[in-house]
Amino acid sequence: MARPKSEDKRNAILAAATRVFAERGLTAAPTSEISRQAGVAEGTLFTYFKTKDELINALYREIKLELADAMMSDFPRKKNVRTRLRHVWDRYLKWGIANAKERKVLAQLTVSEVLTNESRDAGSAPFVEFQTMIGDALEQRLFRNDLPAELISKSLTALVEATIDLTASNPSRAKHYRDSGFQMFWSGVTK
Repeated sequence: MARPKSEDKRNAILAAATRVFAERGLTAAPTSEISRQAGVAEGTLFTYFKTKDELINALYREIKLELADAMMSDFPRKKNVRTRLRHVWDRYLKWGIANAKERKVLAQLTVSEVLTNESRDAGSAPFVEFQTMIGDALEQRLFRNDLPAELISKSLTALVEATIDLTASNPSRAKHYRDSGFQMFWSGVTK
């Protein structure tokens, strides 16, 4: 009779995969090293994830959930769009700085050819409220109507990522980068 799966072992495998993928990249990371760092036998890894591709997809969904939780927890739903966007901006920035390995791995996972449409959809699902807010701002004509919603969303991500990089390289200017980056975004999307 098979033993029940342990959430602790699953989490240890995902944490080890994050470390190994951050160090070596997705393709150069052997499952044997992930297993070793997780403190489990390689066969145990394949009990939890049938293939390396399945592990990659599970890790993508897990990191996206963590990011969504960081960005959307305590979301000020009743506040104006600028306040809600600033909340998302600040939370994303804080998560990115505190989770450098996860951020690096997420960038790799996002462009991975083994990522399934199901995983991409699952990774986007927790951000529906954010996407709805952008759509509402466009309908209310708060944002420039010549900008597609997906470009606004991608622009926020790109500017937050640039701000995280600058903050990591020069922490003494963190507040300046955070405030200037948000203002740059806001000025670019509003009328």
